[in-house]
Amino acid sequence: MVLAPAGLAALLAASPNPLLAPWTGPYGGAPAFDQVKVEHFKPALEAGMAAERAAVDRITAEAAPPTFANTIAAMERADRLLKQVRNVYEVWSSTMSGPEFQSVERDMAPRLAAFQDEITQNEALFRRVAAVYDARERAGLTSEQKRLAWLYYTTFARTGAKLDPPGKKRLSEINQRLAALYTDFAQNVLADETDYVLFLDGERDLAGLPDSVRSAAAAAAESRGKKGQWAILNTRSSMEPFLTYSERRDLREKVWRTYYSRGDNGDAKDNKKAIAEILALRAERARLLGFPTYAHWSLDDSMAKTPERAMALMEAVWTPAVARVKEEVAEMQAIADREGAAVRIAPWDYRYYAEKVRKDRYDLDEAEVKPYLQLEKLREGMFWVAGEVFGLRFSPVQGVPVCHPDVVVYEVKDDAGRHVGLWYFDPWARPGKRSGAWMSAYRDQERFDGEIPTVVSNNANFVKGAAGEPVLVSWDDAETMFHEFGHALHGLSSRVSYPSLSGTSVARDYVEFPSQILERWLLTPEVLSRFALHYRTGQPMPRELAQKIERASTFRQGFDTVEYLASALVDMKLHLAGARPIDPDAFERESLAALGMPSEIVMRHRTPQFTHVFSSDDYAAGYYAYLWSDVLAADAWEAFTEAGGPWDKAVAGRLRENVFSVGNTIDPADGYRAFRGRDARIDALMRKRGFPVAAPKAD
Repeated sequence: MVLAPAGLAALLAASPNPLLAPWTGPYGGAPAFDQVKVEHFKPALEAGMAAERAAVDRITAEAAPPTFANTIAAMERADRLLKQVRNVYEVWSSTMSGPEFQSVERDMAPRLAAFQDEITQNEALFRRVAAVYDARERAGLTSEQKRLAWLYYTTFARTGAKLDPPGKKRLSEINQRLAALYTDFAQNVLADETDYVLFLDGERDLAGLPDSVRSAAAAAAESRGKKGQWAILNTRSSMEPFLTYSERRDLREKVWRTYYSRGDNGDAKDNKKAIAEILALRAERARLLGFPTYAHWSLDDSMAKTPERAMALMEAVWTPAVARVKEEVAEMQAIADREGAAVRIAPWDYRYYAEKVRKDRYDLDEAEVKPYLQLEKLREGMFWVAGEVFGLRFSPVQGVPVCHPDVVVYEVKDDAGRHVGLWYFDPWARPGKRSGAWMSAYRDQERFDGEIPTVVSNNANFVKGAAGEPVLVSWDDAETMFHEFGHALHGLSSRVSYPSLSGTSVARDYVEFPSQILERWLLTPEVLSRFALHYRTGQPMPRELAQKIERASTFRQGFDTVEYLASALVDMKLHLAGARPIDPDAFERESLAALGMPSEIVMRHRTPQFTHVFSSDDYAAGYYAYLWSDVLAADAWEAFTEAGGPWDKAVAGRLRENVFSVGNTIDPADGYRAFRGRDARIDALMRKRGFPVAAPKAD
């Protein structure tokens, strides 16, 4: 807990608010989730802000000249209480967001934004930060301390510390309004995901759906008071399998339209006006900070550095991806015609007929694969990879408080038996939980004031099956599990001194690299033979089936790449548009037409539901980051294949040492070069996706 003046310290010590108490118990302490109530959040956030404000006042009142210890290290301690509260607050925001909490969130979002501006716009504090930064090369600092001084200086400068008083005032007004808009945007999408459910009534509605999908839909309906029916939820994990298997084209269209209309229904939850205002405010903020567009501001501290470099990569991949889509559509149309379907392939048909093509071309059926993909066995497989590649061992623990009964907790140790951290797993969809899958850090690893272990979580939205039945997932969902676990391993592998540099606190277009490379271990024979076990017989996946999956690894890459890239390109173009007013619907439509977007596909995230981009600044003008990181991941995987395979100890050691364990203590480009011995090359990405690799240019 942050040391505060006597009055504040006494107040905190006497407070019954569990959010303000130090985390106690074994494993370095854990959040007291079981004691938290919604009414605790507002006073705890206020106390956290007061504690940080008091700490900053002590730093700026320091009579001694600025040093790393009395300024930068002191700032690392200053926000500990507020960060502790906010991390639990974010758990409720993403997984326990009911009406009562949403009211608190709407109230506190602009206040938290204003407080952040208060800190970064503090002139006396910035003078001290700048003095340490300017003297960093002659102050005897370690390389990590120099990096942290750079991070503080850069963050303050990028967020308005150098502006004049009127500029600071306007910037804070913008940030407060954006915080309110971001909250509204996310809550509107969550409402549409929660409120729109398609209930199915009988066998005719279920035609084509495999048992695993039927079971999950029945359980979803029962949990909503509709026992005897089947529910298709308005989330990706429910929508995807229905569109893949349902023989009812009319219902596929209905599910598709409902899903891709989230935030775009012309009602009180419609997000289009909010998007237009967000874009205008971001453009104004960028100009205040000296950048021509928001995209230029956003990428200034990234690996790509400029929007032009990010656009060049996306455009290089877009052309072969669109060409592949044309081939995929032709194959699907041929099957539809052969079956006498009398349809022209539409977006709600793509997954359904793609599955038929997979069966026709590769003799591979997703329904044949799914019985081998048990959720619990895949979790065991992830743990096994963590042990073999990263030397981390997971074991379940009891008695650690959780925010919901769905959540399970594991202790993580290294090969020497030392405690590394805790891993929380929250796999199931429920009302109040946002859709998708993600990793969170409840506490960052650090060691400058003593060893503090990390606490991380993985979150998903699988639909529970019938009681006692294993939950089966698709191959795509299995890859997503490994992907998000890669983020968790990035946090668990951290071995740095300062929390601001810890774990996944790296450039946005680098943070997806560890998660994307971890996906690659799923397809290895060693993982499939041990953990892809048939849910009824317990037999491992036949080698012939695994080989079919491997041969089909570039299948549907046109669809997957184009739906993603369309979102990334529109995101970047929106944020390169500058100050001109934006009509989101028209801009989306016109931009896609200019790109030559195939009519059979839509953006993976249409603008009214694009929470990556419009519920925070995190991925705004940054959705390209997945592609940038995948260049690194594909190239890095080839380092394993060049060395003899995915279990090569030397390559794994370099990966841990230069990527997973170093956080943001070094420039990511330097970290990658230390691992690979050179910069990443796009050729590996093109091979991974099955696209043509350009011939090398002559000297």
